[in-house]
Amino acid sequence: MTRTVLITGCSSGIGAATARLFAAKGWNVVATARRRAALEPLAHLPQVLTLSLDVQDEAGIATAIAAGIERFGKIDLLVNNAGFSLFGLFEGTSPAKIREQFDVNLFGVMAVTRAILPHFRRNKAGLIINVGSGAGIFTLPLMSMYCASKFALEGFTEALAYELASQNIGIKLIEPHGGVSSTAFGARVTEEVKAQAADSGIDAAALGLCRLRSLRRRHPCRLRRDACPAHDECRRRGRGDPGGGERRHQSPALSGRRRCARLRQGAAREDRPGLCRLHAGAIPAEGMKPVQSPDSFEGLSS
Repeated sequence: MTRTVLITGCSSGIGAATARLFAAKGWNVVATARRRAALEPLAHLPQVLTLSLDVQDEAGIATAIAAGIERFGKIDLLVNNAGFSLFGLFEGTSPAKIREQFDVNLFGVMAVTRAILPHFRRNKAGLIINVGSGAGIFTLPLMSMYCASKFALEGFTEALAYELASQNIGIKLIEPHGGVSSTAFGARVTEEVKAQAADSGIDAAALGLCRLRSLRRRHPCRLRRDACPAHDECRRRGRGDPGGGERRHQSPALSGRRRCARLRQGAAREDRPGLCRLHAGAIPAEGMKPVQSPDSFEGLSS
């Protein structure tokens, strides 16, 4: 029997590419987005049902899931992909925008997951894939709210894996980072920056960049190697870059390599019930591999 996947956030980027890939592999695809008109490029694909689904609208979530089940009989896999990022100083970000960030990136994932779990339990099987981010592993300046939402998604996913294991429902986490391109992510960030500046009269992004430049001037470890008076000390403490005269030092507060290593070791523990982090990005490490096809998703269920 042909399997069915429901994907949120399919208007562009990772969501649209994922929908096309599953369709090419012969899956039934329920492709969703806030605006159904944005899904027009996917509508002509075989076995693809395009639906409007706003992850902030619980009634709309239930309607979309019911429509997918009615069309294809059942849903085997949920991909929680919808998300966006704010950019700028925390203190310059309005409470309303902060709530929206968490409503979409975290509470929206929870709402769609909650809505589909009864269906998975009736089927005695199911798989959920949450699309996290490298920003859920290491922090990025001027993206504090995005990082906070993705860190929270990491914790939610890991804890839920324990709760669902006995129900034969798997949950996995994909962490795109370090060079995932050809998406509308950056364009949406720019739109949000402009909207926030217009609403509040404060350009939180520009102010934040000024603060970072000021920090760079004061912090020796952010200077070029040939201009760093504390270079030898930096190297002894493991904070500097041992190669390349013109390459910049990396501040330990901005580096996620050590945290990545600890997370990979923890995720490999045998006492974790089926949780798997699949990294897709530029940070090289043993055990990481890019997401290339739905076959990669299928492998996560084992």
